[in-house]
Amino acid sequence: MKTIPLNKPCITGNELKYLQEAIQLKKFSGDGIFTARCQNIIEQSLQAKKVFLTPSGTDSLEMAALLAGINPGDEIIMPSYTFVSTANAFLLRGASIVFVDIHPLTMNIDERLIEKAITEKTKAIVPVHYAGIACEMNSIMTIANKHGLFVIEDAAQALFSFYKGKALGTIGDFGCFSFHETKNYNCGEGGAISINKEEYISRAEIIREKGTNKSRFVRGDVDKYTWEDIGSSFLPSELQAAFLYANLEASKGIDSKRLQAWNAYYNGLKPLADNKIIDLPIHPEGCQHNAHIFYLKTKNSDQRFKLSQYLNKQNIETAFHYIPLHSSKMGRRYSKFVGEDKFTTQESEKLLRLPLYYDIQDEEIKRVIQTIKSFYA
Repeated sequence: MKTIPLNKPCITGNELKYLQEAIQLKKFSGDGIFTARCQNIIEQSLQAKKVFLTPSGTDSLEMAALLAGINPGDEIIMPSYTFVSTANAFLLRGASIVFVDIHPLTMNIDERLIEKAITEKTKAIVPVHYAGIACEMNSIMTIANKHGLFVIEDAAQALFSFYKGKALGTIGDFGCFSFHETKNYNCGEGGAISINKEEYISRAEIIREKGTNKSRFVRGDVDKYTWEDIGSSFLPSELQAAFLYANLEASKGIDSKRLQAWNAYYNGLKPLADNKIIDLPIHPEGCQHNAHIFYLKTKNSDQRFKLSQYLNKQNIETAFHYIPLHSSKMGRRYSKFVGEDKFTTQESEKLLRLPLYYDIQDEEIKRVIQTIKSFYA
C-alpha cells in the first residue's frame, strides 16, 4: 500500500527554471534580483512597510531580538507550545523566557494571562500563530502599548493568514516567517522578517549585512562601506531566493489547494467531532487561516498513540508536534511558567497532525478519513 507522507516540500514547476537563471546571472550571494522579487511579492501581499529575506525563520527571530535591543536580564513572554527557535532567539541575547498558558481551542497564547506575567523586566511579548491561526492581536497590542513592550510575531506558520483584515506578521513591531520545507511556501531552509515601523528599517538593513552599511554602498548612497552596528549574516543566497520565488508567484494556487484539502478533512471528520469522539481545529471569527496544518485531538494521550500506530500500520504518516518547552531540560533551566499549566501540556498530548501538502490527492484524504473512522468503529 502506498505511503501517504505527513509532508512533501512544495514544488510548483518553475524552480529549475529560476535556479538556472540565477546561475546564469552568476550572482549567488544575497540581495540579487530574486531576493528583490520575493521581498516585493511579500510586501505587496501583506501591505508591509519593509520585508527582508533571511536564511531561516530562526534567523528572522534572532534579527528581531537584535532590533528590539534584548539584553541580559530582560524577560520575554511567550507560549510554551512552540518550536525551540521562538525561545532560543532571546536566550542568545541573555534574556529569560516567561511562559503562560494557551487557549485549548486554538493552541495559541491566552492573551488574558499575559498582563499577570509582566514585571519591570519584561521587554517583549512573542505571540505564536499556531497552524496559521491568529492570536488575539487586538488585546495583545493593547497590553503591549499600555506597558511599553515590543510585540514580535512568530508567524513562521502564518504567511498569508489574516486577523480582522490585517496580515499576520504586520501587526506587531516585527513579524517573523519561515520557508522551511515543511511550510506552505519553501526553499528548503529560509525565512523573512517584516519591519513594521519606519524607524527600524534602516537599522534592520545594517544588522542584516553583518552590521555594515554595505547596502547603502551598493545603492551609491555612500562612497565606501564600513562597520556601523552589531549584526550578523542574515542574507540567504540567490539560489534559495530563486527556488522560493517559484513558490511565492504560485501562492494563490497553493493556498487554494491547501484550503481545499483542509476543508475536505474537516467535513469528512466532522461526524466524529459532532459525536464528541474527537475535536477538530477552530479558527475564531475574523481569522483567515492559510491551511498550514490539519490536526485532530483525541480524548487522551493513550488514545492518540493507538490511533497514530493504527494509521502508521496503514502507511499513513502522522506527527504529535511540540512537546511544551517548559517541560524540557533547557526550559527548566532558563524559563519559568507563570500561572497554571491548565491546557498547554494536556492539549499537546492529545494533538495529532494529519498529512497535508500542496499536491495531496483527494483519494489520499479520503483514505486517511476512512482509516480514522475505521479505528473508531
